Order: sequence, then structure tokens, then C-alpha cells
Amino acid sequence: MSDSRTEDKAAIAAVLTASYKAWEAGDAEGMVADYTADATAIMTGSLRDSREVIRASMALAFAGPLKDTSTYNKQLGLRFVGRDAAIVVSESGILFPGQTEVPEAGKVNATWVFEKRDGRWLIAAYHNSPALTPGH
Repeated sequence: MSDSRTEDKAAIAAVLTASYKAWEAGDAEGMVADYTADATAIMTGSLRDSREVIRASMALAFAGPLKDTSTYNKQLGLRFVGRDAAIVVSESGILFPGQTEVPEAGKVNATWVFEKRDGRWLIAAYHNSPALTPGH
């Protein structure tokens, strides 16, 4: 079983990397390529309830406020839930043009829910909330 989990971890990492690279390219279609059709994304003030809604909102963002941005991502944990589900917890943030670091106030903690469908790991849900700084 450990071999398949190693492969599963690598496959999940590859999905995340592809999504981050698509973001950096401003490619909304590529960003959601490994999302389930019924994926959800929850961010402060926003519920996006399908891959298409997520794609459309990201396309608008990449054409406007998120144009030429990239992301900072640090995986904090990964655990499997049964054979075909996994949860990744990360610290993330948006790097705007000219930034080399995400300000503390711009960092979020994110939860990614993965589901293995037909042998492929896909993102079924994403949620983030502001990361708290020490003392808060």
C-alpha cells in the first residue's frame, strides 16, 4: 500500500503544480483542468459551485485584478481519507507584479479536497481563509 500512496502523493503534487503554473500563465482553463465538474471553491465572500463557474470567474480575474500574478504555496499537510480521497492543507498567497514575497496579511490557509476518479486525482473542493498572524 505504501507504494500506491507514494504514487498518489506524487500525482496530487503534480495536479497542484499544474494548477499553480496555469495561474501564473493566466490560463483559467488550464487552472481548472483537474477539477471535478461539480467542484466547489469557497473564499471570503464567494462560493463558486462548479468547475465552469470557477473557470469563468478566474478568466475574469486573470483579465483584470489578477493579471500577471503568480502564487506562493507551501504544503502544510496531506492525509488520505480512505482509498479515493485526500485532504491537502497549504499556506498560500497571491504575488502581484513586482512582489517577491506575500505580505503576512495576504496569506491564507487553504484546504484542498481531492477525489480519485477513474484512476485520476482531481480537485473536488477548495476553501481558504485568512491566515492568522501570531498573537491574533
